[in-house]
Amino acid sequence: MIDFEKTKLILASNSPRRSELLKQAGYEFEIIASNMDEQTSETEPALVVKDLSLQKATNVFNSIMKVVNLSLDAYEGVSLMIIGADTIVAKDNQIMGKPKDHDQAFDMINLLQNNTHQVYTGVSIILYDFETKEKKVHSFHDCTDVEFYPMTDSEINSYIETGDCYDKAGSYGIQGSFAIHVKGIRGDYNNVVGLPIAKLYHEFEEM
Repeated sequence: MIDFEKTKLILASNSPRRSELLKQAGYEFEIIASNMDEQTSETEPALVVKDLSLQKATNVFNSIMKVVNLSLDAYEGVSLMIIGADTIVAKDNQIMGKPKDHDQAFDMINLLQNNTHQVYTGVSIILYDFETKEKKVHSFHDCTDVEFYPMTDSEINSYIETGDCYDKAGSYGIQGSFAIHVKGIRGDYNNVVGLPIAKLYHEFEEM
């Protein structure tokens, strides 16, 4: 069982949605976003998100340890926990990340409208005990099915013009104005937002 009163928790993400979910769950944490290029040799959606989330967590862990080695006293008696996360959208195993431009966003949403797709979020946890030097690494993923209503070209373009699509996998945010096009979901809603917070809580209990 993790003693969070003696654990420095770091979220390796600038995502305001992941940050809000952690806050709602009552966790105190700092944000240190990873600065790595998101590249992976994996091709299956579940493996892609787990690999990228681990890369992000590892990148931040290594950066912190370089600083810690200069000021170990500041971390005496505490553990360090890094949470990395990555979310993708997949339709028939075709992976969709964040769109680069209007045309790409249109193509993504057009493929997803009037269909059911999957949203995968991978989460990696690195737990390091400064006293024992023990390092634990654990990764998992969650998957949620999302179904969209049919959408006209005009509806797709109107949403893209809001600019809300460009920082989101699959070119949409389920918690924003796009919600009117979501017919239903099967699975964890928060997983679609970017962090399966309930599953994360239970994964903490296993560490």
